[in-house]
Amino acid sequence: MTGTSTEPRPRPRIFADLTPLRSSPHYRRLWFGGTISWMGQAMTALAVSLQVYEITGSSFSVGLVGLFSLVPLVAFGLYGGAIADTVDRRKLGLYSSTGLAVLSVVLAGAALMDYHRVWLLYGIVALQAVCGALNGPARSAMIPRLLPPEQLPAANALNSVTMTSGTMLGPVLGGVIVGWWSYQAAYLIDAVTFAAALYAMWRLPSMKPDRAEGKRGRASVLDGLRFLGTRPNIRMTFFSDLAAMVLAHPRALFPAVAGLWYGGDAKTVGLMMAAPAFGALLGGLFSGWQGRIRRHGLAILLSVAGWGLAVAVFGLTRNLWLGLFFLALAGCADTVSMVFRTTMLQAATPDEMRGRLQGVFIVVVAGGPRLGDFLAGTAADLTSPRVAITGGGLACVLVLVLLALRWRGFARYDARSPEA
Repeated sequence: MTGTSTEPRPRPRIFADLTPLRSSPHYRRLWFGGTISWMGQAMTALAVSLQVYEITGSSFSVGLVGLFSLVPLVAFGLYGGAIADTVDRRKLGLYSSTGLAVLSVVLAGAALMDYHRVWLLYGIVALQAVCGALNGPARSAMIPRLLPPEQLPAANALNSVTMTSGTMLGPVLGGVIVGWWSYQAAYLIDAVTFAAALYAMWRLPSMKPDRAEGKRGRASVLDGLRFLGTRPNIRMTFFSDLAAMVLAHPRALFPAVAGLWYGGDAKTVGLMMAAPAFGALLGGLFSGWQGRIRRHGLAILLSVAGWGLAVAVFGLTRNLWLGLFFLALAGCADTVSMVFRTTMLQAATPDEMRGRLQGVFIVVVAGGPRLGDFLAGTAADLTSPRVAITGGGLACVLVLVLLALRWRGFARYDARSPEA
């Protein structure tokens, strides 16, 4: 018989595509090791905050923990990317993961010896941020070397599951462990969890950056920024994320909103904090459809617009469960955006530049929400939480439209022929 096909069509995939875990043993070990260690780090972050509060009794002192973490992360993010474009990324990942494990052991040792000094905790948090700034670009730049381009969206969706599950479950486990046992127990468990990440790094092959013949071996941060200046599609991935995180980031207003809108308390704030993470986790778990998308630029624009609109509608709600729904929807949209932004960055960037652009990515991801917290708090004080949240969401969409009109080629980006 001719003219008809009897082959069954492939069934649309709904759940996360596990092909990267099945096809690459190196990626599989890296993913499992990263998932376990990320959860351990989230436990330690909570334990440090609790210990600082126990020592000082000051919420301001607890807030300084975030500052001591943010500044080194931003400062060393760019240089960590430059180093990742110079040395063997496997060794850089192995050494920086070892540093994180050693710092957790130091925290546990200090707690065991009843050495309770807040300056020590601040110093270790800062050093953890330095190690993280070196580790992040190296790990991200490895993935395109371990997997074919068509599997990158699935791999990045799986990585989003790692981050969101760690963000949700790590603090819960940390609180339980500190409550049942002690701070040192949480720190020791964190140190042990690094065994899986260290083993995964140790089993990797050499990951020296690919470099064109005749190019110098030293990677310059400025060269990376100059390269970014000539690549409008990659710049747009950063601009779109900044539009979302700076203009439409309502987290700082959750304590005020919980009482003013919903008549709630600290538990209500906790639900509001968890809702975007829950939506992000669902976005990663139900990400099977993303592998069929080729117009990554258009997908980023739509998902970032979805984030802004969900935040804007959240600002109009006065029912708690409806508000949580729109926060979860925003979190889901953010995960979709992150998957395609990361995939575009990996696929459209030459290997010799991947570390430096991943460093820029870390700076944007770390700094954007902090600027968003400041802007939202300032706008709410000058106007009201409703105006700050809804206006911020609409401003995000407006800026996104202007960016898309300025760089029209971004919406036409096709993953089958990556173009930076």
